[in-house]
Amino acid sequence: MGKSYSEERWNEGVRMRTVVPKSFMFEGGERAVLLLHGFTGTTADVRMLGRFLQKKGYTAHAPLYKGHGVAPEFLLEVEPNDWWQNAQQGYTYLQEQGYKKIAVAGLSLGGLLSLKLAQSYSVVGVIPMCAPMKQRTERSIYDGMIHYAKQYKERENKSGDQIKGELERFREGSLNLISTLRLEMDRVKRSLEMVTSPALVIQARHDEMIDVNSANVIFEQIGSKIKEIKWYEESTHVITLGKEKDQLHEDIYHFLERLQWG
Repeated sequence: MGKSYSEERWNEGVRMRTVVPKSFMFEGGERAVLLLHGFTGTTADVRMLGRFLQKKGYTAHAPLYKGHGVAPEFLLEVEPNDWWQNAQQGYTYLQEQGYKKIAVAGLSLGGLLSLKLAQSYSVVGVIPMCAPMKQRTERSIYDGMIHYAKQYKERENKSGDQIKGELERFREGSLNLISTLRLEMDRVKRSLEMVTSPALVIQARHDEMIDVNSANVIFEQIGSKIKEIKWYEESTHVITLGKEKDQLHEDIYHFLERLQWG
């Protein structure tokens, strides 16, 4: 079944623990791809994909969302509209650097934002990966958020009692954020027919965070005439860090190569 959401993020966090998470820009060519990371993740979610695309002649840019890569409590000070602004700023940044044709790919929350960008901006292609669209996702996102906070505090070497108290306060404050995330998901879902760019919908078969039928909802409801759906039979939610990441990279590259960049 592969590593779980928490294991993948934890292992990547250990590898990156001496590096402060930040946005990245990997210049590789005239074709640009905006990469959007997941909720409670960082640009490390899509860093390997970015390097792969750079080697293939693409420029990859990934913005870090507000409230991410820092103490979990900062998440309670932001809302989905802040992350939407970060995604728009990433798109605008590429334009300001002279990139006229931009594709967008996003993981989880990033997949949701990639679809929203495709509804509002001109993109060459859109690649939502494990993007949530089904309501029963809410509980697993909440649990994942609490687990993320717990792991973060354990890495700070805090005592068990201190962690327990801080998590209790974090739980109380996180419910509103989860509610606003659900509303954002609903808004994007209602406007899926506005997505007309070529689309590659990607879904991990063993996704433990979201309802895997979300992929079918996206595929069936987007307005794109050119679209395909790809299932990864051995992957879990953070597919960009999972055991099938190499195949994922190749599939994304081949999809991008078929787009109209001229």
